[in-house]
Amino acid sequence: MFIMEPMGKKKPRPRRSFTSEFKAEIVELCRRGDRTVGQVAKDFDLTETAVRQWLKQAERDAGTRTDDGLTTSEKDELAQLRRENRRLREDVDILKRATAFFAKETR
Repeated sequence: MFIMEPMGKKKPRPRRSFTSEFKAEIVELCRRGDRTVGQVAKDFDLTETAVRQWLKQAERDAGTRTDDGLTTSEKDELAQLRRENRRLREDVDILKRATAFFAKETR
């Protein structure tokens, strides 16, 4: 007995991560102009959307793209500042609880 799968329902692709060196190689292949973005994506089993995003990011980093968006170094700095901000909020929360504890003890 043959069971047909519903049309249009694709199994979601598992999330993968790529090194910055790999992304740079893919961007360089696209920039050479030998192949289209779609062909490069297909050859390396990537999504066209991902490759186009890598191209945009590379252009931002090079300063040739001025649309909304952060450079890679700005993204790294933002992530570092968010981590620091979260740690400082935790420190403040601990100090508030300690202050409340010692205020209760001295009464």
